[in-house]
Amino acid sequence: MAAVFLFVLALAGAAFAGSLWDPLVDRLAADGFDRRKTAYLFSSPDLEFSPEIMARKMNVLLNTRLSTREPGPPPEPEVMDRYLNPLLIAGAYAFYREHRADFVVIHEEYGVPGEVLTALMLLETRLGMTTGDYNAFTILASMALARDFSLIEDRIERTDIKAETRAWLVRRTEEKGDWAYEELKALIRYARGNNQDPLSIPSSVYGAIGLCQFMPTSVGHYGRDGSGDGRIDLFETRDALHSMANYVASHGWKDSLTWEQKLRVIYRYNHSESYAMTVLAVAEKIAKTRELFGG
Repeated sequence: MAAVFLFVLALAGAAFAGSLWDPLVDRLAADGFDRRKTAYLFSSPDLEFSPEIMARKMNVLLNTRLSTREPGPPPEPEVMDRYLNPLLIAGAYAFYREHRADFVVIHEEYGVPGEVLTALMLLETRLGMTTGDYNAFTILASMALARDFSLIEDRIERTDIKAETRAWLVRRTEEKGDWAYEELKALIRYARGNNQDPLSIPSSVYGAIGLCQFMPTSVGHYGRDGSGDGRIDLFETRDALHSMANYVASHGWKDSLTWEQKLRVIYRYNHSESYAMTVLAVAEKIAKTRELFGG
């Protein structure tokens, strides 16, 4: 079997020669990833370069830079009422009760209450039911390769670009590509640590993974093995909850904080004041429901 596997790898490597992905394979090999295994990974028929991922990001940044409208005052942040729907709150409370024993342990270890973690899980993945319709490897590999601006230049929508603006756009594309490359390396390590195919992991539109929607590099910093099986699997509820709690605690959460201070901590999870306000509002609803039913 080992001989057959090596033969397949050899064939894949031969077929891979001259591939569009060569620069990325070379870069990964230079960073210590096994070249043969990496080439085999990038030879998958399930992997297709998608330049529109990076182009979409760059078009948004470019349009913002070239906008001629006078910047008005930003809209006032507000709670997103759709998450306070009684049916969603009831589902969140049921989730809280189901994992109540875990939340007791988590609160003792990290100091983060289960109501807050449940609220985060509700906003991020509808309590684990929606972990993304995209493929993390395709997203990150495509963005990493597209640090080469020439691969997306024909998809830039604006035609009124001066030389100075183009140079800025090239630099920003390289920066975003380098960010995606670091995330891609972390994704490969994460998958191999869990004996997963790196090409099989669902994600958000920009590569966030798991029930808690971490970027892959966050796993190394904040990921925790909550189930005790020796792995960190963000698609497993206990691992996700412990990892979320560690993230929030690492950014300064304490139950004794003021509401404004708690808001700033939650803001670090997703840089939106409305998001942070909604998390705290949902957590408060869960706590009140718990008090009402004594659970």
